[in-house]
Amino acid sequence: MENIYDVLIIGGGPGGMTAGIYAKRAGLNVAIIEKGMPGGAIVNTPEVSNYTGFTKIDGFNLATKMFEHVNSLDIPVIFEEVKTLKLSKDIKEVICYENTYETRSVILAFGASVRKLNVEGEQKLLGKGVSYCATCDGALYKGENVALVGGGNTALEDALYLSNLAKKVYLIHRRDEFRGEEYLSKQVRDKENIELVLNSVVSRVSGENKIESIEVTNKETKETQTLIVDGLFVCIGRGPDTDMIEDDIKKDASGYIVTDEYMRTNIEGVFAIGDIRNTPLRQIVTACSDGAIAATKAFEYVLRARKK
Repeated sequence: MENIYDVLIIGGGPGGMTAGIYAKRAGLNVAIIEKGMPGGAIVNTPEVSNYTGFTKIDGFNLATKMFEHVNSLDIPVIFEEVKTLKLSKDIKEVICYENTYETRSVILAFGASVRKLNVEGEQKLLGKGVSYCATCDGALYKGENVALVGGGNTALEDALYLSNLAKKVYLIHRRDEFRGEEYLSKQVRDKENIELVLNSVVSRVSGENKIESIEVTNKETKETQTLIVDGLFVCIGRGPDTDMIEDDIKKDASGYIVTDEYMRTNIEGVFAIGDIRNTPLRQIVTACSDGAIAATKAFEYVLRARKK
């Protein structure tokens, strides 16, 4: 049994690293499996100003500090990509492309992926005006002109949030009606500094060192207009990265893993944290909170499992 971990954490973002710290301090045999750079999505975030204790820090440095904390506790980080997971049995298997690992419990922390516009200039200006999180980056654009793309509930809520910060918000949607709830749609239409750009799509993002403008094409008339903006928020959905899970783990209608308040899934010994689970807020601080809770409950589960 020496080669069996107590808990394996799949994903080395803020939530995964926090879970590792709590699990290690509880005396568990723990490791984190990460396919890329520790820190996850925050590595590409130019400024974080809503994480307690740091008035302002860039995502790369915050991720580095978290990783240094992990290393200070001698928590192994396995840099491999997970191919599939077998979670239903007491001893669970994490099958990577190079090796297979066995563990009593698993904390799923591999996040979700945003949907992108896939237009010219979007990737180049990521973090230089292009953002996929209004809650994270909206405060950077106080008194400025911004655009937001999307038409669902989250997009409408983000547009209202930004309208309280920005001078003007262009709300761009590919249809002539929003997909979000009517009460949100009415609030958006009634807000004086939100300008609707309907039946339209962003066709190009322009700028050198930062965003300067976007081109918007009307789907019906094919006419193109240029909007001068300081920021572009893309809110056309996101999806959890759950393709590797073969077991019948419970998910909601959008594909996010369903957990209880203790981060437990419907499979015993399997926990989910951060962006991958059905949560009302996806932020660094909430991911870290999830990780602490999951590790604490994993500890309790492992103590019971060891006695079997």
